[in-house]
Formats: sequence, C-alpha cells, structure tokens
Amino acid sequence: MPYGFGPTPGPRQGPNGDAVDGAHTAQKFTVATGFLTKAEHLARLLPPGFVLAGEPVVTVEFHVLSGLNWLAGRGYSMLQVRFPAKFQGVADEVTGSFLPVLWENLADPILSGREELGFAKLWCDLPPPRIYQNRISCIASWLSHQFFELEVCDLQDADNEVPVYPGLGVGKSQGTLHYKYIPDTQNWGSAALAHACLSPSGTQVHVERLRLGHGRVRFLETNWEQMPTQFHIVSALAALPQLERRGAWVLETSGGSDLAEQRKLS
Repeated sequence: MPYGFGPTPGPRQGPNGDAVDGAHTAQKFTVATGFLTKAEHLARLLPPGFVLAGEPVVTVEFHVLSGLNWLAGRGYSMLQVRFPAKFQGVADEVTGSFLPVLWENLADPILSGREELGFAKLWCDLPPPRIYQNRISCIASWLSHQFFELEVCDLQDADNEVPVYPGLGVGKSQGTLHYKYIPDTQNWGSAALAHACLSPSGTQVHVERLRLGHGRVRFLETNWEQMPTQFHIVSALAALPQLERRGAWVLETSGGSDLAEQRKLS
C-alpha cells in the first residue's frame, strides 16, 4: 500500500520493476555481544510452533548499513535481538536464530520488511556508534527516551570469518527465523495471517575486517509514559537475567542478499 500507484520500489524491486543489485555495493558495520540467560524467560517470547534450541544465549547486534542501491546510495541502522530456536511445523523443521524484535531508524525498510518478509520491525532513533580509541558505544532511544546501550572494548583483529552465533554451535543454523503476524481487520484480537518465516543462511558476504573483544549490553527499565507503544517489549528484554557474558565482536562486511529467498514455513 498505497495500491493504486503500482508496486513500491524497494530492496527486491527497483524503480522499473527490475531486481536491485546489492551484492557488491552494500556496506555493513556490526557491533555485537551476547549473554547467557534463563531458558524459561526466552521460552515466553516464542510464538506457536517454536521451541528453544541449544543454549539460551541472547545475541544483540547494532548494524550500520550504507551504500544501498535500493536507497540510491543511502543507508540506515538496525538493532537486532536473537536467540537459538527450532520451528517444528507440519511440513518444516528448521533450526536457527529466532529474531523476536528488531528496530530500524527509517520507515521504508520497516514497511517492506514487515509486509513482504515478516520481520518483527519497529522504529526508534539509532545514532551512529561512538568510537573512541579501542571502545565502541551504541545507544537507542525513542523520542528522547534512551532505552538501550551496548559497548564493546579490548578489540583485537581476528581471522576474517563471519562469527558463529553463540549457543547454536558450528553448522547448526539454517538461517534466521521469524513469525509473521498480521491482525485481522474488524475481528480484533484475531489474526488475518500468522505463520513462521525463514531467512536462509548461506548468503555470501565479503568480510573486510573482524575484531573480537569484550562487551556488555543493557536494556533500560522503561515505563508506559516514557515509551507508550513499546515499553512492554523493552521491559521484557530488560528482565532477562544476564548470567554470563558470551563474546563480543565488530564485523565489517560488503555485499549481501536482498532476501528474495525468504520463505514461508508450515
């Protein structure tokens, strides 16, 4: 939507209806860290058909994207939360990292990502990371209320490989799992559409640089007055016990997929 003007150009369709080549242009700067938590807390965030897999390790990632062809060279930022899970359906059984929520600071990828792909996207302010000496700090806020902070330090260069998500183990992830939910008009409280989705792994990206270090992450206590439409989400993430820190990294890559390979699970 809006329907009457023809298809909206986006990551999977250019202004003339042609595919957008982003394989060699997109640049991504990622700051990430993880922590071990209690399995029962994560289980509460899972939709129907999902169960936990591996260790209950939460990974939080702050991404800065630039040079995107579908945005005519512009970019935007993302804040993602994920943890290991398995979808057990009638036809599909898939293990990967479940993405219960992510924030972006631009409406266009939020709309296309929610409607076309089924990503659980929300909006917030994501200022550029602050880089000082060997420390990188990231924050997120909503209309001046800061609700998130992430910091990595003691960074050391490592072999240029995409990091394995903690908790899943080598070779176990089949991609990123989502739950697409569209409420039904008039029948409030019911779903017009609800199903699992998969962003398959295996997309080739070129790793420019990888650094490993130590990190910490915190979702700040937030009430309804500070963040009326999202306080319940932030509060649930803030309530996750952090039992043990699990790795931190800064990853610089180029290339990537337009996610046209996204598929519905049943």
